[in-house]
Amino acid sequence: MHSAVLLIEFGSIILALGLLGRFAGRFRISPIPLYLLAGLAFGEGGLLPLGASEQFVATGAEIGVILLLLMLGLEYSASDLVSHLKAHYPAGLVDGALNALPGAVAALLLGWGPVAAVVLAGVTWISSSGVIAKVLGDLGRVGNRETPVILSVLVLEDLAMAVYLPIVTALVAGAGLAAGSLTLAIALGAAGLVLFLAVRYGRVISRFVSSDDPEKLLLVVLGLTILVAGVAQQLQVSAAVGAFLVGIALSGEAAEGAHTLLSPLRDLFAAIFFVFFGLHTDPASIPPVLLPALALAAVTAATKIATGYWAARRAGISVKGRWRAGGALVARGEFSIVIAGLAVTAGIEPSLGPLATAYVLILVVVGPLTARYTEPLALGWSRRRAARRDPEQEPVERTGAPAQTSVGD
Repeated sequence: MHSAVLLIEFGSIILALGLLGRFAGRFRISPIPLYLLAGLAFGEGGLLPLGASEQFVATGAEIGVILLLLMLGLEYSASDLVSHLKAHYPAGLVDGALNALPGAVAALLLGWGPVAAVVLAGVTWISSSGVIAKVLGDLGRVGNRETPVILSVLVLEDLAMAVYLPIVTALVAGAGLAAGSLTLAIALGAAGLVLFLAVRYGRVISRFVSSDDPEKLLLVVLGLTILVAGVAQQLQVSAAVGAFLVGIALSGEAAEGAHTLLSPLRDLFAAIFFVFFGLHTDPASIPPVLLPALALAAVTAATKIATGYWAARRAGISVKGRWRAGGALVARGEFSIVIAGLAVTAGIEPSLGPLATAYVLILVVVGPLTARYTEPLALGWSRRRAARRDPEQEPVERTGAPAQTSVGD
């Protein structure tokens, strides 16, 4: 009887997620907020609380985090990461300073303490690579000059995760200074070793993993990733960091084949992860933190736009491209939820989960809008200011041919 209830509940969740994903696709929006809302509906205090399948969903959510970070690592080779670090590290430093600080300050003002401040700093810092990549594709901006700048900022954030996640893991676990320093040293040592092996022996590793048989390739890559993630977690290093490093170590045909085979699994288990996060958030706890979430969203949307504008200006991109780069970076999503999930699981601050959920819901909806409209709104505001300063000067668009936006703008 228990297994029948488990199948009914889990099947209902998957079916609901599929329908929500189709609905989001029809309106060209990210499905992440809908998945979070589904979790709120199925969770404690929701419309249809789950019972039998909650543990199964928890395991699926953990696999979802591992696959999210693995697929992220597959996007970059070790040499790409090294070159990005050398060329764009100032943009990464500005990004961290402008966007982590508001979260830390907000947590301290709310009286949540230093550990929650470190967690909320990460929630507000990391942009959503998945949402941003989808938006750039939908808007036809993949070939724009500002796009490499956007991707560089995202890569640097992903690299920072390899350092940040072990720190957060140690803090939320209540580890002391010595234990936390040891965890960070192990994480940095593992990251450095994997990068060294990937640069020197990446082809050998990829040749070992690669296979012409999709079934064998899938099993080897998935098994290796989960194994390394488990070992990393046993060493008190985040399992997500272990998965990310496995992705970096693979390159060439092995990485391309694994990406193709694992994409559907990632989408499935990532959706389950968002549902699981929603399951642990009581819908009644969101209204009390809605105003702080809105204020934090407004502040960090502005700081992300400033980050993208500064990074694009440093790279010599035109004014239009600077505004497009800033608007594209606003969306938060999967990584913010991953970071908040660590604190929620550890029971650090009861209100942190609801605040993070509301914050992500706001910015995952606002992000695609800022990506589309930041440039025209900013340029229109600049023209109005110029017209007020010199009312007799006619705008260029009224006398010349209509301006056209090219890929190189």
